Amino acid sequence: MKYQWLFFYLSLLQAVTLQAHAQTPPLPLEKINLPPGFTISIWAEVPDARSMTLGDNGTVFVGSKSAGNVYAITQSSGKRQVRVIANKLKEPTGVTFLNGTLYVSTPRHILRFRDIEQNLENTVIPEVIPVELLNKDSQSPGYLAAGPDGRLYLSIIAPCNICEVDPDQFALIASMQPDGSNLEIFAHGVRHSAGFDWHPTQKTLWFTDISRNWMGDNLPPDELNHATQKTMHFGFPYCHGSTVLDPKFGAKRGCEKFTAPVLNLSPHVAPMGIRFYTGSLFPEQYHQQIFVAESGSWNRREKVGYQIESIQVTNGQVANKQTFASGWLDNNEAWGRPIDLLNIPDGSMLVSDDIAGVIYNIHYQKPE
Repeated sequence: MKYQWLFFYLSLLQAVTLQAHAQTPPLPLEKINLPPGFTISIWAEVPDARSMTLGDNGTVFVGSKSAGNVYAITQSSGKRQVRVIANKLKEPTGVTFLNGTLYVSTPRHILRFRDIEQNLENTVIPEVIPVELLNKDSQSPGYLAAGPDGRLYLSIIAPCNICEVDPDQFALIASMQPDGSNLEIFAHGVRHSAGFDWHPTQKTLWFTDISRNWMGDNLPPDELNHATQKTMHFGFPYCHGSTVLDPKFGAKRGCEKFTAPVLNLSPHVAPMGIRFYTGSLFPEQYHQQIFVAESGSWNRREKVGYQIESIQVTNGQVANKQTFASGWLDNNEAWGRPIDLLNIPDGSMLVSDDIAGVIYNIHYQKPE
């Protein structure tokens, strides 16, 4: 059978329980700057924590990259338990939950774990959903999320820093039925989207995009984009940000031919997770507003990013942007970085950090 080797490999998986709090040495959380009333704490220790999703019963599922693990975190009587529900996988970065089922993206497949919340103590052998777009040599797995239309959305990133690619194979966001059928291209010209979310009421897609490297420290900008309909083109590899033509390919097409970002972010901040805040705990000014995790630069002389931005949107336009959480970057050295964001039922927000190997909780209590 075509996937027999994978089923044999996955049959070796075992559920393993980790400690929820075992950070050594303690992280310098006192260095994190937040608005008044907000606090940050270690919620769980999760090696190489990347994308997060919430199950129907409150389980937090977490993907990883180099660790090769998928984690499940549950809470009972105030105590959290971290389980490894799948291991020895190749870069199981993307995770999403839909209709009682956990979906995990790898560079070659999407894995489907049915009824996983009822079987956290058992070894669950996932079904393999082959996705034609994942049969190519890609740079790394993309982001995975379930849309409000009941379809799965997957980013297929460019296999290069900058190059012309088949627009129906790379640098795109695709959507499909949960079984992988009826695949269609939702957005073109998206170099590297590592996070997207839908507006809570308008149900339109907002996503981050990491721009190319090696145009200097201050070019090009990274992006926050808004897709109001299918088949929009967001510029890669010809245009970066709103007006920056690529020095190699930009002469072929002008920036006016593409959909501009709703917001040019600072160059090389590497925006990843994006989340509309849908809780009620935070002050009203944050309700239905965007939070973006900037994982930070790697090839800039003076590092930037390593922070969380809050972005106010009104009628599909950005009205205000400000730094919400910072301090992971200290004297041009990063001791941690935010990767993904997740709203949880108590109204607080979780933040994954693959460098520190933890998930933080950001909570709010009105100052007296």
